[in-house]
Amino acid sequence: MGKRKRLESQEYVEEAIANIRDDRAIASTLLIDLMKVLKEDTAKHQYSGPVAAKYLETLQRSNEQLVKLASLLAKKENVDSSLSSVDKSEIYDLINEDN
Repeated sequence: MGKRKRLESQEYVEEAIANIRDDRAIASTLLIDLMKVLKEDTAKHQYSGPVAAKYLETLQRSNEQLVKLASLLAKKENVDSSLSSVDKSEIYDLINEDN
C-alpha cells in the first residue's frame, strides 16, 4: 500500500473515531437531560421510555463500532501492513452506519 493510501486510511480511521465520540457525547448529553426531566415529572416515563431506549441504543452501537475498529486495527498490526478489501469495506460501513 502506498504512503498516500496509508495516510488516507488513517484519516478515515481518525474520522470514524471522532464521529463515534461525537455520537456518544450527544447521546450521553441527551440521556442526562432526559433523566433530569423524568426526575421532575415521573408521569412522562411512558412517553420518554422509547426515547431513552434510542439514546442507549446509540451508545451501545458506538461501543460496538469502537470494538470492531479496534479489532480491525489489531488485526492489521499483527498480520499485515495493509487492510484487506473486506477490512476497508467494514470500516467504510462503520463510518456510514449512522448517516
